[in-house]
Order: sequence, then structure tokens, then C-alpha cells
Amino acid sequence: MEIGQLRCFVAVAEELHFGRAARRLAILPASLGRQIRLLEESLSVRLVERTTRTVLLTRDGTRLLGEARQVLAQVDAITGRFRRQGRRERSEIRIGAIDSAAAGLMPQLLLDLKLEHPAIAVQLLEDKTARLLPKLRSGRLDLAFIRPPEAVDRSLELLALFSETAVVAMPQGHRLAGRERVAIADLDDEPLIVPDRRSRPHSHDLTIELFAAAGSHLRIAQVADEKQTIVVLVAAGIGLAIVPRWTSRLAVGGVRYVPLDTGRDGTATRLPLSAAWLKGVRDPLRDSLVAILTKNLAAYARNA
Repeated sequence: MEIGQLRCFVAVAEELHFGRAARRLAILPASLGRQIRLLEESLSVRLVERTTRTVLLTRDGTRLLGEARQVLAQVDAITGRFRRQGRRERSEIRIGAIDSAAAGLMPQLLLDLKLEHPAIAVQLLEDKTARLLPKLRSGRLDLAFIRPPEAVDRSLELLALFSETAVVAMPQGHRLAGRERVAIADLDDEPLIVPDRRSRPHSHDLTIELFAAAGSHLRIAQVADEKQTIVVLVAAGIGLAIVPRWTSRLAVGGVRYVPLDTGRDGTATRLPLSAAWLKGVRDPLRDSLVAILTKNLAAYARNA
């Protein structure tokens, strides 16, 4: 029996749905199912009864749930205590950020942190939301800037910040590159580079929903995973892409970023950004950074 297996079991027991539990843990449903099977094998009992429509706990599963919660609470308390002790010794905060936040928000935020707390060192990790969340839960990160997940893990505190404006990335020589703004109708049947939904659900769904709402035809020329790769493919003439405005700070030449006009209030062209950290863990360094973040939030939002 492993701690990770207990976390998977508690998520399934609380959600009573493998898909929601997998999203909450930011893992694939198949991996979640495997962890539950391994836990059942290690205990030699059946914990979950699963059909095509329902998920129910067995009697043994119900008995295990309370004890599993106690074990995880003790593990989180021990982890938090040692993390706090380690940070007091090194005065370092470990931050994770999705690529657009790393390029747009972090330079502003870290400069403000340095001005107010010059002794605090920062370790910055750039990655996708799905990879940052497990690191946050395990204590390898103190704070993360992410796209809010569909199902929020109850062990995490989530602070909604603002939304990033979406723009259209296109080669500088493209027929639309000279425009001040473009509408979705202008992109009808244009080749589009779309993010992989498994790793970037918000960006992927935004593109799909904008075209569906406008009644325009979306022609997907390429699916790509990394934002840097998407912009490089745009520069190479493979297609256009709808990306966060902060993506324009990536060092890729030959690309123009044109604001997107939906003809409405613009809310559909924005990508939400949140800050996340572990609940119930006292962390003076993290709290100092969150205080600076909230104090300057309006200024950061104006640049998003």
C-alpha cells in the first residue's frame, strides 16, 4: 500500500466517479483505475464496485475511507512541517507557472517581490497545469499559477486572478497581418494550429467554442502540445493559432499577434488564470508573495 494509492482511493470515494476523480488528481482515468486495483490487491479486499453507470464503495471501502483520510492528513502535516523548516533555513520559495504566465506575469511579480523582500530566493518551474498540480500536492512546489481545473482538489486553495486575452498568431506576411483586429469569420477555413486538449484543455476548447459560436468552419492543420512549438509552426507558415496575448513575449521571429474581435463583450476570448497552494499549510514566504500579488493584481490584469 502506497500513499499515492490512498490519495487515488480517497478521490474516487469522494467523487464516486472515476472521470472526475482523475481530473481532480490530474491523471488519466486508466492510471487511476490501475492504482485502485493495486491497492485492492495489496489489501486483498474489494474496495469499489464499478459499473458502466455507477461507482459505489464496498463495506471494506467505507471502512478504509476514514482511516485513509487520517493517514493522508498526518502525511500532509509532516510534509508541511518539514517544508516550513527547510524554507526557514534557505528562504526560498518554489513556484510553478504555465508558459504564458511565466512569460507575462512572473517577470512583473518577481520584480515586485525582489523590491519588497530582497532576501527571498525563487525557484521557478515552467510546465503545464496537469503536471504542476501533482507537484503542488506532493510538496515539491509552494505555489502554482495554473488554468483552473474542471474538478478542484479539496486539498488545494484556489485564488482566481484574472483572464488572459486571446490573440491570433499569424506569419508576418499573412493577408490578415496588417489588420488592427480580426474576427473569427476572417479565419473561416484558414489552417489552424490547435493545442492538444489532454494537456491544454482551456486553450483547445476556447478555439473550438469560438468557431462554433461564430458558425465558422474550423480547419485544423496541426495539433501541437507546447506553446513554443505552436508559435514556431506559425512562423513556418503551417497555420494560424489562437493563443494568450502573453505568448507574444516568446522569442520567435516572423510572427504577428493580432487582437481578436468577437463583436461581443470579449469574455469568450479570455483564458482564466488562478493561483493555487495547499490548504492548511502555514507558509510565510508564500503568504508574502500572495500579498504582493493581490495588492498589485489590477496592474497585472491590465497587461494580460
